[in-house]
Amino acid sequence: MDYNPWPDDFFTRPTLDIAPALLGALLVRETPAGRLTARIVETEAYLQHDPACHGVRARPDGELYHRQTGRNTTMFGPPGRAYVYFTYGNHFMLNVVTGEEGMPEAVLIRALEPLAGAATMALNRGLPISPALTNGPGKLTRALAIDRALDGHDLTQPPLQLFLTTPLPEHRIVRTPRIGISKAVECPWRFYEHGNAWVSRK
Repeated sequence: MDYNPWPDDFFTRPTLDIAPALLGALLVRETPAGRLTARIVETEAYLQHDPACHGVRARPDGELYHRQTGRNTTMFGPPGRAYVYFTYGNHFMLNVVTGEEGMPEAVLIRALEPLAGAATMALNRGLPISPALTNGPGKLTRALAIDRALDGHDLTQPPLQLFLTTPLPEHRIVRTPRIGISKAVECPWRFYEHGNAWVSRK
């Protein structure tokens, strides 16, 4: 599989362009047990005017505004960094910070297809090798041993790196409303690879 260099402006492009462009990219995690490699097969975009975005709040009159907190500070920082947060008292979620610095936007990595190190991922999850290993955002972080220690990490550097590969053709990209959220559920900002068994939900 060919690796391509990241264009200088890739992570500052519109987030709704980045989210589908990340499909097929490789996520590589260096661990004491070895290198874990997986393809991104599902993403979701979160924008600066989006009530479901962590950096956005609503006033009583419904007006949206940006609010930076200890939890979401990375979203407001340089693009191309990992934004990792803890949710539901049990799961870490991995996002790629996008857009201009100071504007809270990111792409959630929702599902991965393991390419190397699947046995270690299975050990980390306590499960046999199957799509259940990494077909959800909380599952994939546990499989790849990703936690808050990697929040703010530059994704062009080890121990957690993104590598661009040949982009998926448009006919292989499915676009749907986002799932697992309660706000702005109608926004069609979820993208996944058509026919891939490792997608979280068809």
